[in-house]
Amino acid sequence: MAGSILKQERMLLLAIPAAIVAYLAEHAIFEAGKTATIIAAVVLIGLIVLVSMRVAHHAEILAAKVGDPYGTMILTLSAVAVEVLILAIIMSESSSPTLVRDTIYSAVMIDINGILGLAALLGGLRHGEQPYNDDSGKTYGVMILTAMGISMIVPEFIPEQSWHIYSVFTIVAMIALYALFLKMQVGPHSYFFSYTYPRKPHPAGQPSGSHAEEDDEGNVPLSIGLIIAGVVLIGVLAEFMSAFLGESLEGTSAPPALMAVVVATISASPEILTALRSALRNRMQAVVNIAMGASLSTVILTVPVMEGIALYTGQPFIMAMTPVQTVMVFITLIAAAINLNDGETNAIEGMTHFILFATFIMLLFLGL
Repeated sequence: MAGSILKQERMLLLAIPAAIVAYLAEHAIFEAGKTATIIAAVVLIGLIVLVSMRVAHHAEILAAKVGDPYGTMILTLSAVAVEVLILAIIMSESSSPTLVRDTIYSAVMIDINGILGLAALLGGLRHGEQPYNDDSGKTYGVMILTAMGISMIVPEFIPEQSWHIYSVFTIVAMIALYALFLKMQVGPHSYFFSYTYPRKPHPAGQPSGSHAEEDDEGNVPLSIGLIIAGVVLIGVLAEFMSAFLGESLEGTSAPPALMAVVVATISASPEILTALRSALRNRMQAVVNIAMGASLSTVILTVPVMEGIALYTGQPFIMAMTPVQTVMVFITLIAAAINLNDGETNAIEGMTHFILFATFIMLLFLGL
């Protein structure tokens, strides 16, 4: 049993010596030049993604135990925890005032246009129209629009001398929004975020075996412990990764928002695989919950934490989106409102979001 666990968690075990090596060799890597630092950064990014996938795997085990909507809530919260941790670490070493804004914007583009778009496209090509509960899409959409409007559009019009007051208001507003949303999601309106799929008959002799396999995997205390260990490891690796990546990008023609996209991609990577698996199994409700729920959680939870850090340190950062970012967010949310309005997704709707994701990537490399 212990040997099996060690084999399954080899990525977590590999990350420990990697963190030690990064600590011992940090100065030598810096002295070796940009090539060495970028190689080290790429290796650490890969390890962080692998560790975060193990965190997501154990979050999925917990999610399977409790079912929807609690399940996808656990998945999205674990991803946001990773994102907030990495952001806080990078902010302590980075002088970029737009890092938080660009990371949240990138996360929304990746979650809605990348994850939802690709999942709906591939799922639609395999299954045609894929059903889900349209109440979830509408609820997520209006919450995301409200949260981003308050925290990332209105700040453009707030005088600089009033940023303390508005930051406090933003923190209170985000907490109030999420508290009520959470109460409704796990209480009176929990049915908004679930969908009853027709049961498929299992081949003779397989049901008991498959359930037994799920029970074997579902060691809840072990999963909780490994999630905590994984998040701690991600924090340690992220500190070295941010230092190496910052050094390797300094003085280059890399897009200014590349660091933010890296952070958003790391946090979203486990969700991408989970959503694609769900779409190919014709479980679009899970995809909607993951993609839209991750976007909402990123905005509504990351903003108050980062705003709180800014108030504590006395150093504000820029939250107001650029005109291009604002336009992209509005197009994305309008497209999502139309596409998620009828309780079924298809390949055409998936393609519209995926094209918006491609546009986001193009604008990134254009420096916009």
